[in-house]
Amino acid sequence: MNLFQDMKESIANVLSQEMEEMVSTQQPGWSLERPFYTDPAIFDADLEKIFLRGWLCAGHTCRIPKPGDYFTYAVGNESIIFIRDHEEKVHALFNVCRHRGSRICIQESGSARKLVCPYHQWVYNADGSLMKARHMPEDFDGANFGLHRSHCRVAEGLIFTCLAETAPDFASFERDIVPRLKPYALEQVKIGHSRQYEVRANWKLIVENSRECYHCGPGHPQYCRAVGFAAAIDSPRAAEEDSRISDERRENLKRLGIDSSSIPFDPEGWHHCRRFFLRNGFVTESMDGKPVAPVLGRLTDRNVGVLAVVGLPNLLLEVSGDYAMLMRVSPVSSVLTRIEMDWLVHPDASEGTDYEVDRLTAFWRLTAEQDWKLCEDNQLGVNSSWYQPGPYAPDERGVKHFVQWYLKQLIQS
Repeated sequence: MNLFQDMKESIANVLSQEMEEMVSTQQPGWSLERPFYTDPAIFDADLEKIFLRGWLCAGHTCRIPKPGDYFTYAVGNESIIFIRDHEEKVHALFNVCRHRGSRICIQESGSARKLVCPYHQWVYNADGSLMKARHMPEDFDGANFGLHRSHCRVAEGLIFTCLAETAPDFASFERDIVPRLKPYALEQVKIGHSRQYEVRANWKLIVENSRECYHCGPGHPQYCRAVGFAAAIDSPRAAEEDSRISDERRENLKRLGIDSSSIPFDPEGWHHCRRFFLRNGFVTESMDGKPVAPVLGRLTDRNVGVLAVVGLPNLLLEVSGDYAMLMRVSPVSSVLTRIEMDWLVHPDASEGTDYEVDRLTAFWRLTAEQDWKLCEDNQLGVNSSWYQPGPYAPDERGVKHFVQWYLKQLIQS
């Protein structure tokens, strides 16, 4: 082993020991210490231990409807090409030419008969195999120079990838979540609208914000007018209403053959889901409660509440009867996060006739942008030398669960 490798391993061991000590001294039920939200070294550990090891939702297959269509997904220094081949299979390929390492797909999305490196024009098939390498010697074996592959699974149209050499279990997601998504036929939807945000906050503050509604009363008055459990936090009368409505609608879903049970948080797992119900007068997550798009899938009743699916570390999916909001969280730096949002609608829905983009997106654009402001203000406060961790309220148990999961991932070898 050379001196450089010795030094690299020695530094890694010191950092690992410091990380374990910080995790071991973390007070249960309290927010994280300041370095977890600000320190570039911990951010690097987040990438290595979490984002480069777990299952990440990269997007939806409707982004690549035809053979040759592709899009790229970036996390840390990595870029993955998702491309559909002529047999309709989706491949996940590292966006790194096997010649001298150039990025191959420079654009975020497009369509290509073959993947051609812009540097020296090595040509690859959609499955990553090398098709042509210009002016290489006769004894060059192209079979050994295909693009490196990332693990790829498709579930109800959702594309997941894992960048690690060995991927964790995915069968539990297929068992727990896929049957609950089936009635919506999400594998057949199309994108009604997409939007990206750059949020000046650590990715964990954004995930934590999404895991609690303690802030909803003052932070999301419009959301609370629509969502029963959110209104119930600050109003006993709303809590009574939500309980009654939930009982009635669960019975109706039972008659419709729709599973309304939850998959609870498991610190050993990476996904969970719940169904919640909207207040009287709301049949979807819209500003006025009225439908904004044609009903999804095989649903015969719009009033099915909302199915919320969480896939740690980066997925939030909320499915109403007429559209789905798909959100992905991607860390850029210790204090910057990229958010991608898609609004998914029935494949036959026509913009301008069956839905208007402003009405379709208004509810979640408002809610999300309110959250981004809260998260950015949170980050500014955490940056202060006067920041100290504080105790979680009972209504923040979802944050407590996330932090429990996060710390466990961080110290795994």
